[in-house]
Amino acid sequence: MHTKVVVITGASSGIGAALARLLGSQGHRIVLAARREKELTEVAQSSGSAALAVVTDVTRRADMHHLKDAAMDRFGKIDVWINDAGRGITRSVLELTDDDVDQILRVNLISALYGMQVIVPYFQEQGRGHVINISSFLGVVPLVTFRSIYCAAKAALNSLTATLRMEMRANYPDIHVSLVMPGVVTNDFGKNALGGTPQMPPGARRTMPGQTSEEVAALIGGLLDHPQSELFTNPATIEIVKKYLQNKDAFEEGMLQKK
Repeated sequence: MHTKVVVITGASSGIGAALARLLGSQGHRIVLAARREKELTEVAQSSGSAALAVVTDVTRRADMHHLKDAAMDRFGKIDVWINDAGRGITRSVLELTDDDVDQILRVNLISALYGMQVIVPYFQEQGRGHVINISSFLGVVPLVTFRSIYCAAKAALNSLTATLRMEMRANYPDIHVSLVMPGVVTNDFGKNALGGTPQMPPGARRTMPGQTSEEVAALIGGLLDHPQSELFTNPATIEIVKKYLQNKDAFEEGMLQKK
């Protein structure tokens, strides 16, 4: 394993925080970004002496440029950029307000776009690098309808990531672009969602066992030395995707069953 400089957004809690602690323990030099200064500082302090905390609003392009500059000033290079910031929502499609849509798109989609636009030109200059976008299985299969615009934002992120990957593959083969799609993760993501989180539908509870943030982080960490295009962190989701794509009507009816 080669020591790398890794930028992680959304690092004050959940998967981002678990990933920071893991990579820090492995000797990587990490730059952590989030809005909540207290929580971010606590994560940095538990992630090794080389961890740098940079208070960042990922929905502001200028903040993302500042994050990159802070990482370069401290470490002189960046090897991996991980767009992990995200937020959920509990709204049906018909209940969504303009503000709901704007908030969720900015945190889950626009922030990752800013991250890619900030770091990829630098990677192009040095001829190598790795972008890792943390999406969601819900961007492929909208298993829970109350996530509505979150599912849509992640589906758009999936598409943007694939498009960038194809572009880099054609012209910059040493720039890797990975998409990570966790399923249910047992952290505070649901509690922090706009509108809270109701009980999962019966079909979803039967279908999707949960993973811890640490389990997901370990799989993401493996991408640093072994990049791959797409990663479903929960093996159960692969079969769900197959069933969904083969017969969406049957799949949706199955999700409505009570037992």
